[in-house]
Amino acid sequence: MICYQVMEAYRLWLSLLSLSVVSTVFAFPTHAETVSPTQDAFLRAKQVTVGILAETQDQRMPEKPGKVAVRGTGFHLRDGYVVTARHAAEKHDPTTGTIIQKRIRILTNDLHELPADLVGDSAFMDVVLYRVAEPYRSKLQAGTSFVTGDVVPGMEVFTVGYPLGWGPTMAFGRLGNTNTFLQTVDTRLIQADLSACSGNSGGGLFNGQGEIVGIVHAVIQTDKEETQSYCSRMAFAIPGILAERIVNAAVSGKPLTFSKLGLHLTSVKDGTRLRVAVKDVAEPAKAAGLQKHDILLAIEEAEILDAAQLKNYLIERTTPGQEVAIKVRRVDADLTFHVVLGGG
Repeated sequence: MICYQVMEAYRLWLSLLSLSVVSTVFAFPTHAETVSPTQDAFLRAKQVTVGILAETQDQRMPEKPGKVAVRGTGFHLRDGYVVTARHAAEKHDPTTGTIIQKRIRILTNDLHELPADLVGDSAFMDVVLYRVAEPYRSKLQAGTSFVTGDVVPGMEVFTVGYPLGWGPTMAFGRLGNTNTFLQTVDTRLIQADLSACSGNSGGGLFNGQGEIVGIVHAVIQTDKEETQSYCSRMAFAIPGILAERIVNAAVSGKPLTFSKLGLHLTSVKDGTRLRVAVKDVAEPAKAAGLQKHDILLAIEEAEILDAAQLKNYLIERTTPGQEVAIKVRRVDADLTFHVVLGGG
């Protein structure tokens, strides 16, 4: 589990678009999801959750089995594919440094120990995908899916995992800020008010239907004791909408590419409201007609209040080659331009 000792760990985010000064404004939906988890959702979440086992085998004594120790959490998605946090699958190699393990062992809810091989990972995000070896896939009791649509503050969520290597346990809470940042990854995170510890990393953050809202990534340490293991009620998760893109790219064997708009932005005042305006423009936005000093209003009818929000939209909801509508204010006129997104 990645841990921060400083409560003010948020940072302004440098965009894929080469953003300059950014004013981060959080826009919260006015209504929160009120669906409470059901017993079926609890059962399925427990069945899909797996422990990521630590490598305890002494290579000098291969005939002596290592002890069972859980270092992280993951979940079975479908067809033997297991998702976990990238840092929960890393190990230190004396010659090459930190590497992703090509094969891990997982522990199912009903205590089957199964091997799983690396399919793909993302250096951009803390996500890695493994697949259980074919002869053992029937041991996996159930699968799950990523949530469709947006999540909102106040939504009831829960997680199943192995805090401090023990479990599986369950923790319950609600989403807080769904658009927040830490220095550990290059995109937004979802903050959740629920108990999580070292060992919960990689576990699913579930909604009331048992769907994956996010992947547990980090906690902020709230006590002063310096230890190697941490627990907190301030947990952070990788958004499910982004994790699903990473997983789908890994399954297809294609590299994950992100859209490029070609805008260099700065913060400005539009009346009494802070917005972002074009400081400089490059392709493909330039070819579509966008100009310096244009104030960004929306992308595909989604209102844009700050640069981070625009970057989130491009990363999570678009692909290179897609045409998007960009609405801007130029002097006193509202104009719409259609941009075919580049890749990068």
